[in-house]
Amino acid sequence: MGIVDDLERARAAFERRDWAVAYDRLSAGGDAALGPDDLMALGTAAYLVGDNDACVRALQRGFRLQIDRGEIPGAVRFAFWLSMVLNLRGEMAVAGGWAARAERLLADYPEDVVERGYLRVTAFFRSVAQGDFAEADRAANEVTEAARRFAEPDLLALGLIAQGRLLLYSGRVPEGLAQMDEAMVGVAAGEVSPIVSGNVYCAMIEGCQEVLDFDRASAWTTALTRWCDSQPDLVPYTGQCAVHRGQILRLRGAFGPALDEFDRACKRYADTGAVAAAGLALSEAGDVLRIRGDYTAAETAYEKAASYGYEPQPGRALLLLARGRTPGAVATVRRLLSEAGDPVHRARLLPAAVEVFLVGGHLEEAVSTTAELSDVASRFGCSGLRAMAAYCESLVALAADESERALPHARSATQLWSGLQAPYDVARSKVLVGRAFRLLGDEDSASAELASAMRSFEELGTAPARQEVEKLLHRETAGGLTGRELEVLRLVASGNSNTEIAQRLVLSDKTVARHLTNIFTKLDVPSRTAAAAYARDHDLL
Repeated sequence: MGIVDDLERARAAFERRDWAVAYDRLSAGGDAALGPDDLMALGTAAYLVGDNDACVRALQRGFRLQIDRGEIPGAVRFAFWLSMVLNLRGEMAVAGGWAARAERLLADYPEDVVERGYLRVTAFFRSVAQGDFAEADRAANEVTEAARRFAEPDLLALGLIAQGRLLLYSGRVPEGLAQMDEAMVGVAAGEVSPIVSGNVYCAMIEGCQEVLDFDRASAWTTALTRWCDSQPDLVPYTGQCAVHRGQILRLRGAFGPALDEFDRACKRYADTGAVAAAGLALSEAGDVLRIRGDYTAAETAYEKAASYGYEPQPGRALLLLARGRTPGAVATVRRLLSEAGDPVHRARLLPAAVEVFLVGGHLEEAVSTTAELSDVASRFGCSGLRAMAAYCESLVALAADESERALPHARSATQLWSGLQAPYDVARSKVLVGRAFRLLGDEDSASAELASAMRSFEELGTAPARQEVEKLLHRETAGGLTGRELEVLRLVASGNSNTEIAQRLVLSDKTVARHLTNIFTKLDVPSRTAAAAYARDHDLL
């Protein structure tokens, strides 16, 4: 009776998600006492408390037991989970071996069983890894069809999330998000097993982050946090949860707490042996450090992320730009755009590319990149992407001296970022509003917007952005020239033509001509030669 009582207590602990107790008591039961269901529970509990080796051993024992009993579908179910778990811990070759064994076992099996649907999940991942998205799409559809035919919640969640991600990458973002929302219904209702739930949660949030749907990402991150907190012994998914919390904190301007979360994620990944997964957390940390002006620490974070096989872009290109290495930044974003084929991955690069192209003096590329971004934002419909598109539209309009077009886009970006509770991006958008006001001759309104932005940057601790606004606010120089007019004067004195000055300062020829007229008036000189002489005589060079 003692063994039976221990098993009943172990099963009860498993049902209430007390994974540590379930793992301890199932482990103590002995091989002979555990049937297939108990071995599956032991494998699950071991995985969820972070003992991956014990998980694999339990699943292997379950597989062998089902083979000995002649239960082919049951053996295939264990082989499927072995493949999944081994994939999650990065042992792709061994995982592929278990998937192949499962397919061989079912090849001549006469009945239509739900396990065939599970094997299509492994086929889906294999096709994605090979870049065969047409076959991946077929596999995902077959998974969902099998799940509905057999009323299998786990399989349905896996199929829907697979279909949703493929729809995202094909550019059908609203449809993809709807599929993924449907997958989350079963998870939120508690119908889906814990390992599948954790994977679906993370896939959902990653998808939202990829298309910059920050509202959805925030809502599901909160749900994932509650789910993790309800299972105190849980080890997997807590690293991903910390990354996602950090991403939302960064959006909210809580940069210090965000860095804490990214650090927590790295430690969690190290605890579970999934060190490679820390690449995303390190890249995100690098972005925060760059925004705060700690360029050395940012570069260190990016380098470590890259060492784990994660390319920390476009953050690294923006760091090159911040350090004045503009040609390198331009070359990097051109390479990234040439490599990114699907609209989702391109969308994440486009806003940074616009900024890099403008600083590099490539106005035409900035304009075409902004047009692509605006088109993608319109098709995707996600608020974060729409905000970035409006920001870039204003940025390129200002570069082209089109203040009347720049202003409404800057205001739209400010409103969209305000709705997302993103103070750093709100302040950046206000800078554009201020610049547009200045070009329109409304200096009082310009100063008010710029001062508001500077206060925000001071509160957020974003030194580079604050310093840029300070330059805009304290713009008066010798002779009453603005900072931009002084730049133009210095280039005139160096013998540059209007076209050369326009290229150097990323301005239109018309804007340069207007600046020269203002310079001649303020300095009371009749020509370029006289203006250059004034600059030399008054030590303005």
